[in-house]
Amino acid sequence: MLKLFLLRHAKSSWDDISFIDIERPLGKRGLKDAPNMGKYFIKDHKKPHIIISSPARRARETAELFSDTIEYKLDKIHYDQQIYEASLDELMHLIHKIDDAFEKVMLVGHNPGFTDLANHLTSETHIDNIPTCGLFAVGFDVKSWKKIEPGKGVFLFFDYPKKH
Repeated sequence: MLKLFLLRHAKSSWDDISFIDIERPLGKRGLKDAPNMGKYFIKDHKKPHIIISSPARRARETAELFSDTIEYKLDKIHYDQQIYEASLDELMHLIHKIDDAFEKVMLVGHNPGFTDLANHLTSETHIDNIPTCGLFAVGFDVKSWKKIEPGKGVFLFFDYPKKH
């Protein structure tokens, strides 16, 4: 079974409004939530085979803090510009390009695209919002990422910091 983990970036800081959107850093809560979500994740799940992140600073920092906590090598994180401000179609295109050698894939990115994608991939579950540092997981009973279709995913879990 292929597994896709959608990790929305942690809470960003709005303290310095001079930052352009792509350079906004994590705020205090985000700096705490990202490693905590890594701890919750690794208790019940094995590491993803690959982590692909938006290059936006808040997503990069989330990916790095989460990865460090689960002992995933930071130099193995891939950054893909396509995730930043991605539409549903762009995210589906990205998923279809994933190498089939990777069975467990984590994407780190943004709303509204991630919430739209989560709802698009599963027919049995609907969520209103993936909150900051929320993690939505879906499985697929196929052998190739190219065969991922709308509504065919199996909901695995949905976790977020305020649950803990």
